Amino acid sequence: MNQALTDLQKRDVKHIWHPCSQMKDYEAFPPIVIKKGQGVWLYDEHDRRYLDAVSSWWVNLFGHANPRISRALSEQAFTLEHTIFANFTHEPAIKVAEKLSALAPEGLHKVFFADNGSSAIEVALKMSFQYHMQTGKTKKKRFLALTDAYHGETIGALSVGGVELYNEVYKPLLLDTVRAKGPDCYRCPFHKEPASCNAPCSRFIEDQLKEHHEEITAVIIEPLIQAAAGMKMYPPIYLQRLRALCSQYDVHLIADEIAVGFGRTGTLFACEQAGISPDFMCLSKGLTGGYLPLSAVLTTDQIYQAFYDDYGTMKAFLHSHSYSGNTLACRVALEVLTMFEEEQVIAMIQQKGERMRELATAAFHEAPYVGEYRQVGLVGAIELVANRKTKEPFPSEERIGYQIYQRALAHGLLIRPLGNVLYFMPPYIISDEEMIFMIETTKETIEQFFQDRRVTVE
Repeated sequence: MNQALTDLQKRDVKHIWHPCSQMKDYEAFPPIVIKKGQGVWLYDEHDRRYLDAVSSWWVNLFGHANPRISRALSEQAFTLEHTIFANFTHEPAIKVAEKLSALAPEGLHKVFFADNGSSAIEVALKMSFQYHMQTGKTKKKRFLALTDAYHGETIGALSVGGVELYNEVYKPLLLDTVRAKGPDCYRCPFHKEPASCNAPCSRFIEDQLKEHHEEITAVIIEPLIQAAAGMKMYPPIYLQRLRALCSQYDVHLIADEIAVGFGRTGTLFACEQAGISPDFMCLSKGLTGGYLPLSAVLTTDQIYQAFYDDYGTMKAFLHSHSYSGNTLACRVALEVLTMFEEEQVIAMIQQKGERMRELATAAFHEAPYVGEYRQVGLVGAIELVANRKTKEPFPSEERIGYQIYQRALAHGLLIRPLGNVLYFMPPYIISDEEMIFMIETTKETIEQFFQDRRVTVE
């Protein structure tokens, strides 16, 4: 896309270094300047609109400029915007902690606030390690994580991540993590169908726990969906087996629900579908409905008690952020959680998830370059392949997904890809008409891209 840059675009590329971007791409494809949002739509400076099918990096639950959330934020801003959270507190934080404790899987009664997903992961890793140091298990200094895992981009979070795109260059700085092969249902080495799967791939993590459990403090996992890996989805029985293994080998289980929490998988938390309780649950993204940065780590009374002592013992968890428990963010989170209670959101997600599955299955079932359409809750993923029979992927350097993403934007649709995987993670308020537009525009864009590509190759 070659075009004359607007004044705002020129000022942007002069000073701003964007995330997850090769900035040289911006020479040919400059940043789109968004001036407002309304519902599932984003509007640029030329009044062109784009359906936000990825919920602006998976955070927006109830639509842009949601009147109810905006009103709560505005009212709070005129009362108290922020206060130090050490030895001080405020009602929004108290109420959010109470609600999270009541809604979370059994046993998660303590809430530690941070300000983004990566920070929540760091908190959980540090808590688990310090717990074992303070309970006499001083050999436990390593973490176990899955291949293709993604848990954030701070150093600790990268250490337990397994997507080389993000962590390869930093490996000399990273923690020595034990790695186990993660579930890959589309390319299952055991040739199992997810519906009848008893998670034989859990043996990979079991083997590592057998060998290393004395030195492992925690296993960390993204429940049901390895998101940044390409929306890899797996059945709940895997989580059940993992919970049993962690208990058997005296290893903590950290559930990274940052992307999948708050209804995305069709239940409030993904762990619910497996009927398990982790030792730590990390939350962020949808917690504030896409309005403000906030994260929370939920843990058990048992872990909390290992830090509870006289100050002189130096057992306290001395981890902090200037914006921990930010009042504005907590007030917005409180409104979001209240909306879940009052507006039958989970039932709405389940109903719309079934509708999205129906539409997408019809659209992509026999598409020549679609290897698989998979879905959990209101998360759907299209895996594009060079050969459907062999499941051969397109070479990453061809950037197939990126090219389709660019074309979709020209048709008013935002479907930012993960490599060769296009995905849908729309705001929960998406209407049936908007969902049809999302699916049909994606189908047409894919078809046109491969038609043009064949002409070019020939």
